[in-house]
Amino acid sequence: MLDNFVLFARPWWVNLLIIIPFAAYYFWWNKLDVSKKTLLVAGIFGLAFGFVETAVVVYLRSLGYLPGSVAAVAYIHRSGTLYLSKNFLAIEAVRNAATIVMLICVALLAEKNRRERWAVFLWTFAFWDLFYYFGLYLLIGWPKSLTTPDVLFLIPSPWYSQVWFPLLVSGLTVLAVLAGRRKRE
Repeated sequence: MLDNFVLFARPWWVNLLIIIPFAAYYFWWNKLDVSKKTLLVAGIFGLAFGFVETAVVVYLRSLGYLPGSVAAVAYIHRSGTLYLSKNFLAIEAVRNAATIVMLICVALLAEKNRRERWAVFLWTFAFWDLFYYFGLYLLIGWPKSLTTPDVLFLIPSPWYSQVWFPLLVSGLTVLAVLAGRRKRE
């Protein structure tokens, strides 16, 4: 299983995402005032949104628009480089941006303070990301392993890593938010 293990994502700065949960934990330790209800509702939104994203990817693959499909207009070369038609790349970049906008809107609606909004955004993003991969695995058996390469995001340019990396960052982010919550008597 570890024969294909790759430690670093590309481009290099994507690896800095691993700092987010640790920095969040440091700055939030026992300071977050986010209710269990807010975390529950935001988590449910993240799970549901992750399934919507999963369905979109399954549909795009079935139509031949993503790697792994018969008539792909997008493919990953064995060098790891993603090739997409220009129109498809533009559509996918806008879809990526729309995802972030929706997650920001949830955070803005859920909380009043910047720290708590940031926490809800990261919480929701983490649940979305975790359920996206879980949903793909349940529906189409992908990824085959944690070392399966993936294109994580397209803004400002394609981000590449193996699946274990976003799962680790998202899992640590969930733990950081939980650990950062103020202990209520």
